[in-house]
Amino acid sequence: MTIKEKQQEIIDEFAFLDDWEQKYEYIIDLGKELKGLPEDRKKDDNLIKGCQSKVWIDAEYKDGKLFFDADSDGILPKGIVSLLVSIYSGHSTQEILDSDFEFIAEIGLQEFLSPSRANGLMAMTKQIKFYAVAYQLKS
Repeated sequence: MTIKEKQQEIIDEFAFLDDWEQKYEYIIDLGKELKGLPEDRKKDDNLIKGCQSKVWIDAEYKDGKLFFDADSDGILPKGIVSLLVSIYSGHSTQEILDSDFEFIAEIGLQEFLSPSRANGLMAMTKQIKFYAVAYQLKS
C-alpha cells in the first residue's frame, strides 16, 4: 500500500467518527497498540524536540526502505506517533520525501490540539522527513 493510500485510509476511518472525543479515543487506542522502544533506544538523538511529552522516533534502513519505531510517555502523543509510524514505515526514502502531511489537515487533527501538542506533531513530521533525507544521503 502506498503512503497516499494509507493516508486516505486514515481519512476514511476518521470520517466515521462522530466527534472529537471518539477521535481522541481512536488515537489513544492506536498508541496502546504501538510496541514502543526499548530503553536503550530512548536516547537524546531520538528524542523529538518541541513536544510537550517525551516522544522518541528511531529509524532503521533495510532493503531500501525506512522502518520507524517510536514511543512516548504520554498517551495522546503515543497515539499520534503511532499513526505516523503506521503510514510512513516500510517505504523508500524517496516515497517519504515525495509525500505530504495533508491528511493531518483533512482529519482536522491539528486544529483540535493544544498549541504545544500541535508543535509536537509538526516536530514529529519533520523528524520523519529528516530521517528520509539522512538515509537517502547515506545510500
